[in-house]
Amino acid sequence: MSAAVDQRAGSGAQERRERDLLSRVPTGLFVGGRWRGSGRTVEVEDPATGAVLTSVADAEPADGADALAAAATAQRGWARTPTRERAEVLRRAYEAVVARTEDFALLMTLEMGKPLAQARGEVAYGAEFLRWFSEEAPRLAGRYSDNPAGGSRLLTSKGPVGPVLAITPWNFPLAMGTRKVAPALAAGCTVVLKPATQTPLTSLLLAQVLAEAGVPDGVVNVVTTTRTREVTGPLVADPRLRKLTFTGSTPVGRQLVRQSADRLLRVSMELGGNAPFLVFDDADLDAAVEGAVLAKMRNTGEACTAANRFLVQRGVAAEFTRRLADRLAAMPVGRGTEEGVEVGPLIDARARDDVAARVREAVDAGARVLTGGGPVGERGWFYAPTVLTDVPPGARLLTEETFGPVAPVGVFDTEEEALARANDTEHGLVAYVFTESLRRGLRVADELDTGMVGLNAGIVSTAAAPFGGVKASGFGREGGAEGIEEYLETKYVGLGL
Repeated sequence: MSAAVDQRAGSGAQERRERDLLSRVPTGLFVGGRWRGSGRTVEVEDPATGAVLTSVADAEPADGADALAAAATAQRGWARTPTRERAEVLRRAYEAVVARTEDFALLMTLEMGKPLAQARGEVAYGAEFLRWFSEEAPRLAGRYSDNPAGGSRLLTSKGPVGPVLAITPWNFPLAMGTRKVAPALAAGCTVVLKPATQTPLTSLLLAQVLAEAGVPDGVVNVVTTTRTREVTGPLVADPRLRKLTFTGSTPVGRQLVRQSADRLLRVSMELGGNAPFLVFDDADLDAAVEGAVLAKMRNTGEACTAANRFLVQRGVAAEFTRRLADRLAAMPVGRGTEEGVEVGPLIDARARDDVAARVREAVDAGARVLTGGGPVGERGWFYAPTVLTDVPPGARLLTEETFGPVAPVGVFDTEEEALARANDTEHGLVAYVFTESLRRGLRVADELDTGMVGLNAGIVSTAAAPFGGVKASGFGREGGAEGIEEYLETKYVGLGL
């Protein structure tokens, strides 16, 4: 490690800044345009220290019912709001989030742990969904055409699906919220947002900003709870809910799809990944290593898009692996508010222990650790950036998504072998390919069973592109021109002549 974990809470000035920010962040439920408490509260912890940051309301089923009632009441008025007005609200929200970049970034670092520089990047990324969909709202279009059989005209139009339940994960607290809320509002839908228990504060601050930007009462509601099934189950079964959008693990996604089946509820699922990272002999190794660091270490490896399996062609395998190990070994680990830190803590003790167990299992089965390989520090949930080789094929590091800073590197000989191993997973979210051959790059991209491919790029996420996967990685797309379609229904009117 190039730097030991600094477990202090920070300087006096930093501590005062953190306390000031936390004092200004709402901690209640946001229902029908009003902040309110609940019968219980839940503590929000700093994963870098284990210290309690604050407590927020812990919603009961009745609170969830009230939130859906508020969304249903507001639905007709928001759907009838001119698209230009909806666009202006979203644009004001974008500008407000950008203006409060430091507040949002620090808040995410405190409750989730990511380094402050990465948190600022998430603010820019998350805010962009507000701007992007503010521009999409006025462009909702239908069509008017002749009936080929004659005698009538065909009129089609787009309208909002209706009230939406959006369930978001803890790893990107702002971006996962805006990626769902922004297209829903642009389409004319109202929303009940249920953020992750570990990271509710960013969503509560976002609700405050949206209200200040002019989102009408009841159009956006935020319910924080530790009793997710008890609160969301009745909402999924309620006929007033018309859409469910979820980002999280594949097992939970499957449960939600089953729950929604009786009502044939409109759903979109952005689920787990097991991303392969392919490096061919002709790759630019400097670019491949930098791309690998981005694809693996962004968000401390806690991302569904994180590279999970590194497959390197034999001719460059030794050099690539050495360089990658050197880069990861040099990354400073510590509390995200500390200067120069590049790797923060994992989200909680269970996450840290799960990563440690997977590495131990692989090592016991014959894998070699080139750097890292264990927890770091006495407080907080830190794990050292780790590179392994000779990981056996059946190891969980290869067969399951690992949320942490661990890079298992394997070797392949032919393009066919690389593709077979890359596709040998139930998941299909994203893959990364590094090669200087355009023909090979496009050929391999076509053969990969994934919804997205980074070709000579370690990051694929952008508000302007459709984000989503295939197979057990889910269905539906977020972002791009496609993103708003998830919140729209098409109506056809046959006009007799």
